Amino acid sequence: MHAHLGRSRKRLTLLVATGLLIAVPGPTAYAATNGTAQSSSTGVAHTARIGLDDPHKKDIAMQLVSSAENSSLDWKAQYKYIEDINDGRGYTAGIIGFCSGTGDMLDLVELYTARKPGNPLAKFLPALRQVNGSDSHAGLGGSFEKAWATAAGDADFRKAQDDERDRVYFNPAVSRGKSDGLGALGQFAYYDAIVMHGDSGDRDSFGSIRANALKKAKPPAQGGDETTYLNAFLDARKVAMKHEEAHSDTSRVDTEQRVFLKAGNLDLNPPLTWKVYGDSYSIKN
Repeated sequence: MHAHLGRSRKRLTLLVATGLLIAVPGPTAYAATNGTAQSSSTGVAHTARIGLDDPHKKDIAMQLVSSAENSSLDWKAQYKYIEDINDGRGYTAGIIGFCSGTGDMLDLVELYTARKPGNPLAKFLPALRQVNGSDSHAGLGGSFEKAWATAAGDADFRKAQDDERDRVYFNPAVSRGKSDGLGALGQFAYYDAIVMHGDSGDRDSFGSIRANALKKAKPPAQGGDETTYLNAFLDARKVAMKHEEAHSDTSRVDTEQRVFLKAGNLDLNPPLTWKVYGDSYSIKN
């Protein structure tokens, strides 16, 4: 399994858009579903670009991430996944790689337990709190791994994983991408970066990657060219990845996202063909 290493996660505080339509500076608007929108600045009707929060686009995003994180397009098979990938962050588990050492696994189990007290993982909360910030398995171990797999059979736990993924990673990335005037590809580039790097404010976090890209190019919302800006963002992302040996393979940028960008596929429309870590994948529709 190809691991997503080097994440130092904290909760994001970006506002998440919940309506069907989000206006961004300039003439472009984004919708979660097909439709037309009207520019608030010109009053002219435009066909709304489909954002990554469209259900079909979101499923594509999950498959793309899973190809890099789990060497599989079957992201829904990953709810039960749990493993210590020896990255210094304890256990990595679930559909987005919740880590026992970075706090997001603890947040997930707390949410699940708030919704469903007495679940198979609830008794491990004290241990999860104790190991947070370390790679320790103290109080966890094989019994925790079995409990995780058991919990994955519960629709409520799967829903909790979905909700935490959206709250901490997906929704903030899409919201920021839309406010920058980016289409689905750019929104995905933001999402993939937050999944790997988090947004804790350190030199390799999503916010730092974006800030470095802004030094080179402006996003569409600031009057810049979308392709030029995304190339700058991906360049900055690669710099951040190479700061850690575990991320030295940058194929999820080079032979995935950059391939779509070079093809001019700014809206991430299938069919899609790409490679990650030398393995080939495709989404036909």
